[in-house]
Amino acid sequence: MSRRVVGSQTPFATKLASFKQAIDSSPLLPGTRPIELRYQAGGRGASLVLLHGGWGYGFYPHDDAIAKIDRQFIVPDRTGYGGSPHVSALPPKFHVAAAIETEKLLDALAIRRPVLWGHSDGAVIATILALRDPERYDGIIVEAIHLDREKPRSRDFFQKMVNDPDSFGERVTRRLAKEHGEDYWRTIIRAGGQAWLDIAGTPNEDFYEHRLGKLRVPMLVVHGADDPRTEPGELDRIRREVPTARIEMIERGGHSPHSAPATAAQVTTIVERFLVSLSDR
Repeated sequence: MSRRVVGSQTPFATKLASFKQAIDSSPLLPGTRPIELRYQAGGRGASLVLLHGGWGYGFYPHDDAIAKIDRQFIVPDRTGYGGSPHVSALPPKFHVAAAIETEKLLDALAIRRPVLWGHSDGAVIATILALRDPERYDGIIVEAIHLDREKPRSRDFFQKMVNDPDSFGERVTRRLAKEHGEDYWRTIIRAGGQAWLDIAGTPNEDFYEHRLGKLRVPMLVVHGADDPRTEPGELDRIRREVPTARIEMIERGGHSPHSAPATAAQVTTIVERFLVSLSDR
């Protein structure tokens, strides 16, 4: 892969194209065989797999990173999102189910040793994947990762997702309808909100099955200092259990620093430096 100065503003003009890939089954949609997943791909070189959050990739796209980073980008729509099959609800432990589905898709696409970049729910999924099979991945980037399950500061937000998704306003709902379809977007938003309310009801369980301290894959944590979905002290667990993790707090960053105009370029530069450090190992 060609090298260039980290932080360069010269764009690669990577264009993502849309594809479909069948896998035999997915625990996100049990009883359906096979399942055809939509994904986007473009670029060149080693693979960087983008794992979206609970509102779908199109709501928080990685436009700045895709324009500037010299990688092959793989952007799956999980079952329930975008152009992949619809669901009426998310299963218990849906992050683990999504990790299993992602493994199947990467196998079907013959993607070897990618770096995973997960946002929000996608960050949880990326961490689970790295714990399940560390030899499969060169590194993980986790943005807006979740560790706390009760999420008291977000409880009203999740209730709003379930009870009145239209109340997020026309700017938000128009984008959700574009991503998921006018007749379906409310279903997946309600499903996501209900899944998180259910998670809050099992606070003694752990997304990572109490194995976070066993993580051996290089980890970059990117986190908005003003992320409204983060509880006070939530990242302290990573500091304790994964002392080798690089933690980058983004000042004035919210829940999605990679897509916000004020912080996207900073996040891209941080990610580029991490990728270079992996290639130099």
